[in-house]
Order: sequence, then C-alpha cells, then structure tokens
Amino acid sequence: MKKVVSRRTKRKTDKEIFKEILKISEDMHNIADIDILLDKILYEVRRFTSAEGGTIFMVEDNSLRMSYTQNDILFDENPANRYKYLNKVVPLDPKSIAGATAIRGQVLEFKDVYKIGSSCGCGFNKQFDMDSGYRTKSMISIPLKSARNKVIGVMQIINAKDENGKVVPFSDQDKLFISYFANDATVAIEKAKSTRAMVLRMLRMVEFRDPKETGGHVNRMGTYAVEIYQRWAEKRGFPVELIRRYKDKLRIAAMLHDAGKGAISDQILKKPAKLDVDEFNIMKMHTIFGYRLFSGKDSELDAMSAEIALSHHEKWDGTGYPGKMEGMLTSACIVPAAGKKDMEIPITGRIVAVADVYDALISKRVYKDAWDEGRVLEYMKVSAGSHFDPEVVESFFEIYDVIKAIREQYKEDPENKS
Repeated sequence: MKKVVSRRTKRKTDKEIFKEILKISEDMHNIADIDILLDKILYEVRRFTSAEGGTIFMVEDNSLRMSYTQNDILFDENPANRYKYLNKVVPLDPKSIAGATAIRGQVLEFKDVYKIGSSCGCGFNKQFDMDSGYRTKSMISIPLKSARNKVIGVMQIINAKDENGKVVPFSDQDKLFISYFANDATVAIEKAKSTRAMVLRMLRMVEFRDPKETGGHVNRMGTYAVEIYQRWAEKRGFPVELIRRYKDKLRIAAMLHDAGKGAISDQILKKPAKLDVDEFNIMKMHTIFGYRLFSGKDSELDAMSAEIALSHHEKWDGTGYPGKMEGMLTSACIVPAAGKKDMEIPITGRIVAVADVYDALISKRVYKDAWDEGRVLEYMKVSAGSHFDPEVVESFFEIYDVIKAIREQYKEDPENKS
C-alpha cells in the first residue's frame, strides 16, 4: 500500500476539485473487481484529504461488514495486519458511529472521537485503539447512497494531517470533496459488486462439480495472486497505478483459473483417489476448456482469464502442460507437445502456478490430507527453478506473513470443507 503524503500546503478551488473528481471517477468506473475498487476509493480520498487511514463498511444482513481498510501507521510496515480486521461485523444500530451514519444517511464529522458529545447519540469504541496501540482522533463518516437513495455502506476517513504530520480536523474543502466523490463511488461499487456476484455464481457451478473448487479456494487464489504480483511488480519499479489496474483483472482471472473443469466428467473430478494415466490426460483438458471458454478475448479480463486457464499448469523447466498446442480451439484431446518454459510462460501463469500448488498442498482435499506447513514451504523452495519461476517464489516468501493472513481470512466453511 502506497503511503499518503500530505497535500495541505496547496488548497484547491471548487473547479479544480470537480476536475479531479471527474478523472478519478473515470478510472473508478473502469475497475471490475470490488476489492481493487475499494482500495482505489480509499487511496484517492485519503490522498486528497491527507488522511492517515480509512475503512469502508458494506451493509449486509442488517449489519455492517468491514470490507476494506487502509492505515499508514498500522499496515505500512506489516500489510498482513489488514487481513485481521476484514469482515469484522458492526451492528447496524445508532450507538456506533458507522451505524448512526448508515441509519441517518448523513455525514458525521468529529474533531476528536474520544470527545463526542451526548447530542450525537453515538460513541466511538476504543477497544480497537487499545488492542493496536493506535490513536484515532479526527474522523469523517460518510453514508454511501445508491441512485435509489438507499444506503449500501459507510466510508470512514480518519486522522487528517497537516504539512508537519500533525493530526488535525478535516477541512470544509475535505468535506466538499468527499461528498462529491462518495456519490459516484457508490455507483462504481454497485457495478463491481454485481460483477463479483456473477463471477462467484459461475464458480459455484464448478464447485457443484468439483469438490476442490470451494469458495474459500477461489477467494484465496485471487488474493494470493494479487499480493504476489504486487510484490513482484514493486521490486521492478512498476508505477502504482499500473499495478492497481493490472491487479483488477488478475484477481478475477485467477479466481477463474479452473473454470474449464466444468467440462470434465464427475467420474474424474470426484474420484477420491489418485487419477490413472488416462484419467489424468483427460483432466489436463481443463486448461484447454478454460482457454476456450474465454478465448473470444472481447476484453482485457477475457484475455487474461484465457491466458491463466491455459498456462497455470506449465512448469518453469518445460515439463508442464498443455504445452505448445496447435488447434486448441478444436482439438478433442491432448496430443503430447513440448511444454512452455521459463519466460515463455506468461507472468500471470507463473504467479497462479505458485498460488495454486501452495493452496493445494496446505489444504485438505477429498483425496489427501493437508501437508504440514514446513513440508509445504520446503517443497516450494526446492521447486523454484524446476516447477516455479524462482523470482515469483522469492516474492511469495517475502510476503509469506500476508499469505498466511489470507489463508486465515478465507478458511473453508466447516460445513463445506473439501
């Protein structure tokens, strides 16, 4: 997460604010994945207001779920900490600041949340600060309203800072920007939520067929992939906005990596034992079926989904599959072909290969018990340079605390454990 730098030395006119909002809004509406969108929204609001942190809650089942959070102090040194707070639930009642914001549908502003007067009727829960050693002070809490004037969530921005790094109250200009911005952000959020729901419905169909393709697995795959990519790209000095745009497509495409399994028979998918040679050759076809599913390439997302479906079982040393196939859109079966190797494999496939094997080894399956963590990590290390791109494995280990936090965040539902 890129740290926000204070911009308070230069205040902007309403015209300049509106022009900036239009540019950011255009960028927002081109983002398909809900998590990448929420990251973008918080970053831009914090950048404009020079705020230390922020959280977006989404209304779900008469409660508020913490869906995304950023904080320069708490998460800059240890990004894994962010995953500890995601999906925490706040009751939708007027006693909390977030609840009061949602129920009233009004912006609430506080110079110091520890000194809220009784007239507000709500209060700040200090437990978070006590547990983390943090000090929340100034805050703006904004309802996210749909075009039908329905509150779908709440955005809280905390601890505005001046040019000297001192926490100060939010300015009138900050409130003006956030009010403008929140309305358009809500439209983008609703669109991205619909996209996520559609992707998950599609993956649910695969889950009905394959007991391995659980909701937990596909969410872990998407999140592992973007975090590994983030580290890999940052080390190469890629621009922040380029990384964000790439992650948007990567997260969804990585979730769809095994969509081609929907064309494989139940006899093979649900076999509670190791596949024989003939069965495994049929199973290999899921890479080509997945490629065919997205091969229209009508969009960047389709193109990346096809690329990942086809390449995530290739190996760095060229011994993977399906290899350099001809006629992939028409062939009825796998014909032996030389595998792609090292840089012939797209970076998306190299990253998803690491994420997929790690998750498969450390998770329980119908045909195997979970491996011990130490054994899994040793396999990942020794397989760098043969199965995996060594630089991707290096990035994986450099953020392994984040990987573990993701695994904990997206644990399997005990009632739907594979």
